[in-house]
Amino acid sequence: MPLPLWLLSIIQGIVEGLTEFIPVSSTGHLIIVDHFLKFVDAIGSPEKAELFEIVIQLGAILAIGFVYRYDLWRAVTATDTSSGPGRLRSQLLVAFLPVAVIGFALHSTITKYLFSPLTVSISLIIGGIIIVYVESFISVHRQKTELKTMTMKHALIVGFSQVLSLIPGVSRSGATIIGGMSGGMTRSAATEFSFLLSFPVMIAATVYDLFKHRDVLSSEMYSTIGIGFVVSFAVALVVVRWLIKYVRTHSFVGFGIYRIIFGGLVLILWLQGWVK
Repeated sequence: MPLPLWLLSIIQGIVEGLTEFIPVSSTGHLIIVDHFLKFVDAIGSPEKAELFEIVIQLGAILAIGFVYRYDLWRAVTATDTSSGPGRLRSQLLVAFLPVAVIGFALHSTITKYLFSPLTVSISLIIGGIIIVYVESFISVHRQKTELKTMTMKHALIVGFSQVLSLIPGVSRSGATIIGGMSGGMTRSAATEFSFLLSFPVMIAATVYDLFKHRDVLSSEMYSTIGIGFVVSFAVALVVVRWLIKYVRTHSFVGFGIYRIIFGGLVLILWLQGWVK
């Protein structure tokens, strides 16, 4: 017996909120959930399902805006570029530009050729191996720079690392956090800068995607989208606050191992023809 659409919306919102900001790839998880819950069939079309996922991602993004509302507001309104908030604004802009330029140029190509369970599974596995390697052999010797002392060089490293997240399954948070740690930032600093950077980056990407899908939205979708949006926001809010505390005393090795296992599962399902 198929699940009602409102319950599917809740489940999708939970999955998005749980996985958007931890380095495990929300895309990979949504592919699996979509397949087993037959969400596309329930909502009516692939285009409607894609619009739904865009909106629930916006819910998760706004959780970041809420948690860091004071930092973001001070950065936006700062008049002294040499001050802490003013410097942060400049660093966020520098880190934003690579993915904005490259993402805009390659978005259609990536969507057409790379958005598949095979790409996601490979990205999950390789990303998991990199996380374990960086945490085990690199970050311990390089983690010195805190958020207040990071430089434009660190912002550039994070910005170009973020470009890798254009590949489905890489994980935006995973790429930026591990990139920052590899460049010398502490785990906490890399995580917080990744979260702050995600707000302008993902808002821009979401607005662009919403504009492209504006013709798909219909009145009967409002409740479905609204439920997923609220659930995603609430769950992401809890996850972000938890992760900020978690990284102070824990490494990302567990997430790396999880990625390898989950990526292997996605690969097996793809090879068996169970996900497409």
